[in-house]
Amino acid sequence: MKLKEFGEKYTAAWCSQDAASVAAFFAEDGSLKINDAAPAVGREAITASAQAFMTAFPDMVVRMDALILEGNHVIYRWTLSGTNSGPGGTGRAVRISGYEEWTLGSDWLIAESKGHFDEAEYNRQLREGFSGS
Repeated sequence: MKLKEFGEKYTAAWCSQDAASVAAFFAEDGSLKINDAAPAVGREAITASAQAFMTAFPDMVVRMDALILEGNHVIYRWTLSGTNSGPGGTGRAVRISGYEEWTLGSDWLIAESKGHFDEAEYNRQLREGFSGS
């Protein structure tokens, strides 16, 4: 599979409301770290992390903004948009951009992903909503 196709399919998985389909892109013992949180290790934990976003944003759409090969890593840049209308949600629209730094195994699965986004801006949008174009 080519890198661009991999990124497109990964993006589609995030938009699918099927958290296990996101985890399937990771090695069995792969990890997903989001900002400063402890990493989710293994497909079950990664499924739970993805499900948390999918539950919070039932209309979530993830767009792939760029896919860049940097040495042994791939930088996957994304924008997430949706309405925080899941259980206990604020009902506010959110649009946030960030990136994941992937280490891919020889099997073309993600061994490690380090995700980054502006958490303060995300929390502000949860309270006040997205304001922009």
